[in-house]
Amino acid sequence: MLLLVLGLFLFLGAHTLPMSRDRRAGLVARLGEGGYKGLFTALSLAGLVLIVWGYGQARAEGALLLWDPPRWTRHLAALLLVPVFPLLAVGKRDGFIRGTVKHPMLTAVKLWAAAHLIANGTLPDVLLFGSFLAWAVVDRISVKRRGEPNPPRSPWTRGDTIAVVAGLALYAAFAWRLHLWLIGVSPFG
Repeated sequence: MLLLVLGLFLFLGAHTLPMSRDRRAGLVARLGEGGYKGLFTALSLAGLVLIVWGYGQARAEGALLLWDPPRWTRHLAALLLVPVFPLLAVGKRDGFIRGTVKHPMLTAVKLWAAAHLIANGTLPDVLLFGSFLAWAVVDRISVKRRGEPNPPRSPWTRGDTIAVVAGLALYAAFAWRLHLWLIGVSPFG
């Protein structure tokens, strides 16, 4: 469990740096833009590796069950996850989806984390998905406080269509086999 917590600390800690313009500017001034990006990338990758390793280790050791979610929560989670990949595919590309949702990647993280919290009740699940959900909420509040302009609202674009089609294809692949292959759990099994 320690590896999971350390990984979350590194990964989410690195991702909180951009929330404070002053802190980020101070690091860029000391390290340079390339040095800052290198540090951000190194912390993020190290954190991600530790999260994956620590989460897998915690599950293999027989994680503490905090609650036993009913079977129907898997179906609710599957439904909540449908927009996640299309939202991630939108990224920072302007269009109807980004103009409507404002921050598609943060929305995707919140949906992903909430869906997994609904369907999983072990301590590692709560640590992993609860941490990501809390981070995404705090980051969204931070974006609003920093006064970052909202993306322009525009009509549906070709990029929106590509994001939806590619995102839904990736969702289907994850639901069908990739989740089982990568995570070791079948979402519908």
